[in-house]
Amino acid sequence: MNRLFARLALIAGLIAAAFVVGAAPAYRYAGFDLAHAFELLRWGTYAALATVGVAVVWIIAAVFTRSGEGLGSLALGVVLAVAGAYYPVTSLMKSQSVPMIHDITTDTANPPPFVAIAPLRAGAPNGVDYKTDENAAKQQQAYADIQPLILPDVAPADLFARAEATAKAMGWEIVAADAAEGRIEATETTAWWGFKDDIIIRIAAEGTGSRLDIRSMSRVGKSDLGKNAERIRAFLAKVKEAK
Repeated sequence: MNRLFARLALIAGLIAAAFVVGAAPAYRYAGFDLAHAFELLRWGTYAALATVGVAVVWIIAAVFTRSGEGLGSLALGVVLAVAGAYYPVTSLMKSQSVPMIHDITTDTANPPPFVAIAPLRAGAPNGVDYKTDENAAKQQQAYADIQPLILPDVAPADLFARAEATAKAMGWEIVAADAAEGRIEATETTAWWGFKDDIIIRIAAEGTGSRLDIRSMSRVGKSDLGKNAERIRAFLAKVKEAK
């Protein structure tokens, strides 16, 4: 009996890991839409919970029968279940700690508009328009630190060169770089899911120096799990450090 429970736990653990690991490739390569890919994550989490439930039954049976039969299979199943559940569970926790937005900018009053990237987003669920009513207040409450970069002693041309070099160093695909307009547009593709997030950088004179504004926006998804804010923070920090 213990061996049966152990095998069931192993099977459930394998299913949990397979569903969670397979969700991103199914979306990226197999034609699954995002909703169905997320369904795989959900069912993988259910399988992980089932693994834990079977493990509890095994422990109870082991106590009564004084038998540790199948312990190895049980342990492997639990490890697979925990590993499989880690991503969807932590993502859910993250989603509850950040606002349900996917468009972040250093200038919520006058965000940089996408130009060259606009046609690339034509079929994307998230368009190019900045929804002030939905985004501005939520961003300012959650990401008050996302502010324009003002460098009093750096000329716009120098800041443009620094920003373009930083974007390339971060692995972004440069779609447009117009020094005359002070505009850089780029796309970053996430490693596992293949999500495409678009970035536009605007550089203008500010007094004796320069001002840099940046906007980062996901093509899909209602929430970006804080990714766009993280990207902007990382970029601005690197630009400040660059010479």
